[in-house]
Amino acid sequence: MIDLSTLKHAPGARKKRKRVGRGPGSGSGKTSGRGHKGQKSRSGYSRPQGFEGGQMPINRRLPKRGFYHEDRFAMEIVNLALLEKTFEAGAEVTPASMAEAGLVRACKGGVKILATGELTKKLTVKVNAVSAAAREKIEAAGGTVELYEVPESRAKTRRGRGRTARASTEE
Repeated sequence: MIDLSTLKHAPGARKKRKRVGRGPGSGSGKTSGRGHKGQKSRSGYSRPQGFEGGQMPINRRLPKRGFYHEDRFAMEIVNLALLEKTFEAGAEVTPASMAEAGLVRACKGGVKILATGELTKKLTVKVNAVSAAAREKIEAAGGTVELYEVPESRAKTRRGRGRTARASTEE
């Protein structure tokens, strides 16, 4: 009969704790399995992540590559084939309507339309960027393309110049 008082763990499921420092007869007395002397034998010792015994660690031996460009915002990419499949003829396609349809996520860089696929519907497309081939296909189908301006919050100051990127392009 099985009830709560007769339940046991499966064999090998539980391992007994190693009791160290309990005399020479236990097999791990005296130094308690830590060897003789040295940093790792002391109490409270913990080596830093990536420590290689004093050897120059691999993260410092290997060179750095690339950089983070603080003024760059990645754009969400949408192909014409998706617009054809998702929107009805005569619809206005904006980043908000594409997000509502699940084509893009909120993105600081905005949305760019690329020309992969065919478009047969007349659409009004209002996005941040569009490839030349995509613009041709949209206009060939009877649609129009409008580009949004880059929001002022994204026009950061350039290093060492003390003026915004927008101001430097207007000069």
